[in-house]
Amino acid sequence: MADGEAVSAGKGPGADGPDGPVDLWAPGSHILWRYRENGGPHLHIARPVTVVRDDADLLAVWLAPGTECVRPVLADGTPVHLEPLATRYTKPRSVQRDRWFGTGVLKLARPGRPWSVWLFWDPGWRFKNWYVNLEEPLTRWEGGVDSEDHFLDISVHPDRTWHWRDEDEFAQARQDGLMGAGAAERVRAAGRAAVAEIRAWGAPYADGWEDWRPDPSWPVPSLPGDWDRTPAHASS
Repeated sequence: MADGEAVSAGKGPGADGPDGPVDLWAPGSHILWRYRENGGPHLHIARPVTVVRDDADLLAVWLAPGTECVRPVLADGTPVHLEPLATRYTKPRSVQRDRWFGTGVLKLARPGRPWSVWLFWDPGWRFKNWYVNLEEPLTRWEGGVDSEDHFLDISVHPDRTWHWRDEDEFAQARQDGLMGAGAAERVRAAGRAAVAEIRAWGAPYADGWEDWRPDPSWPVPSLPGDWDRTPAHASS
């Protein structure tokens, strides 16, 4: 698929969602996984991904190594993570196209959950860890899914131990007014719910996803020129 073309959203049979039937994407379809900026209406992250599974229980997608993505940077081009935390969320920002570096990522999201679970591997397909990304429940639209990141995350290791991540960023975002007290408590509650699932060691941790491998015939999806387009319609 050439750069600038619309993302392919080959649809499978429908399923029932909270607002009625929801179209499902067939395995191998290319969609966008996007995030809105915190405290603003604009999109600042867009990642073309390949659908692995999409049904009433789970959306699983593959972010391939080398995929062209959109990521936020400071207005002068400085990578966000290099900016001191005290000013990281207050300096003007822009976005730029870049390539996903390192190994690929398998992302798993269940409908309505305020988090998604990502699987990371070291080179040679040595499983590294699960990563629980706390976020707004995904909103589906014809070309993919949208969300907003909630700063706080959880790392889960193969020995079933876990730890919080980015608590300093979560606190700074609150201090800088990107998240009110009520919203912060909802994120904390989501985190506690995610931890309960980790401790129970059910889906997706016990489902064997760490042994999954992408179809070698899958092409790397292209980033469309209209990656930030407004959806014609969306559903949760």
